[in-house]
Amino acid sequence: MIEEFERTKKLERELHLRQLQVRRLLQMTQAINNNVAAEDLFGMYRGFLRNELGVHRMALFVRDDVDDNQWNLATNIGLGGIDVPTEDMGATLSAYTRSGLLQGKSHPFLHNFVHIVPVLHKERPIAYILVGTFEEDEDMFERIQIITTITNVIAVAIENKRLFRRQIEQERLEADLDLGAKVQQMLIPASFPVREEYEISTIYKPKLGVGGDYLDYTEFEDEDTLVFCIGDFTGKGVSAALLMANFQANFHTLINKRRNLYDFVREINSAVYRITNGERFVTFFVAEYNRKDNTLSYVNAGHPPAILVSENGIQLLDKGTLVLGSIDELPMLEVGKVQLPQQSLIVTYTDGLTDLQNPAGETLEEPLLHDFCRRQHGLSAKNFNDRLRRWLDEFRQGTEYPDDLTVLTCRIFHDS
Repeated sequence: MIEEFERTKKLERELHLRQLQVRRLLQMTQAINNNVAAEDLFGMYRGFLRNELGVHRMALFVRDDVDDNQWNLATNIGLGGIDVPTEDMGATLSAYTRSGLLQGKSHPFLHNFVHIVPVLHKERPIAYILVGTFEEDEDMFERIQIITTITNVIAVAIENKRLFRRQIEQERLEADLDLGAKVQQMLIPASFPVREEYEISTIYKPKLGVGGDYLDYTEFEDEDTLVFCIGDFTGKGVSAALLMANFQANFHTLINKRRNLYDFVREINSAVYRITNGERFVTFFVAEYNRKDNTLSYVNAGHPPAILVSENGIQLLDKGTLVLGSIDELPMLEVGKVQLPQQSLIVTYTDGLTDLQNPAGETLEEPLLHDFCRRQHGLSAKNFNDRLRRWLDEFRQGTEYPDDLTVLTCRIFHDS
């Protein structure tokens, strides 16, 4: 008779727990359908575990919103006075692939708990719950099963929210890049001059559809002068495109009122600094070709040195100053000037060119590029760029471009 009574009481407790589970599942499902905030879901979860299942101590870890490899403590019960780990617990928790008693506790934090329940979604862990003791040891197995079920519901809901936020962020990023690309397309000249005296040809490959590379030119027929430039802005997306738009406006305004390259570079540096307050900068190379005396004046502002190719070999155009926009007043500035041979090729590029790697992990170092350029004397700017493309493809053998890649090549023809 006593045994029958005990069995009946046990069945009643199990039924009560099951009824609690069903009610909580219905409540949480309704909350999830109503898109309740994550913190409110965690509040319902804590309340059920603490008040109705008698859990004294609990810690729930979920994946970070941004970094899939990072695990965060999402909610807890009874951790007052316990040192919560500041380091990532992912490596420690991943060692437990099945629910059960915590054994082989490799981390001091785990000594505060008895059970661990990994929550899997499509065979991938999305949460870990650590459970300590209960108010009553009876029905412990049944309570762990209920906790597992409830945790699965909560964890999957939180994971879906996390993935949705990431999707929204990805869509925002794609929209940002798309807008930046459209702005940038309007800033880069659609065509470059091809004259008897000179020609310009370009290669322009932004890595993400929108990059930080910039190139431009302007002609002064009354002065028999051509100015061309190339730059590399920090950042990507709309922010880089807006900075580039402002830079382009300053470039054309200041170059048209220039007295010389020295004053022009100092003024455009101040303009960039006023916009960025030193938090963003641009590497920059600008050159001015004077047809009357066949000279090239230039300033290299922290940019990869341009390469002057002629029958005499190559010469690096490296005189100049610091990157633009990092400080308000440039501490030093040197304008380089060269007398051009009868036929010259000026090759300017951004560092995306020399960052290229082949399948063996070797980078396209500057000596390789210099040697290639040395062998191309006599080519037109377009033919040079065509050969350069083929050479780069042979070098990288299908590996991706690691960054934006931009080349501006100017061919000078001068009868003397």
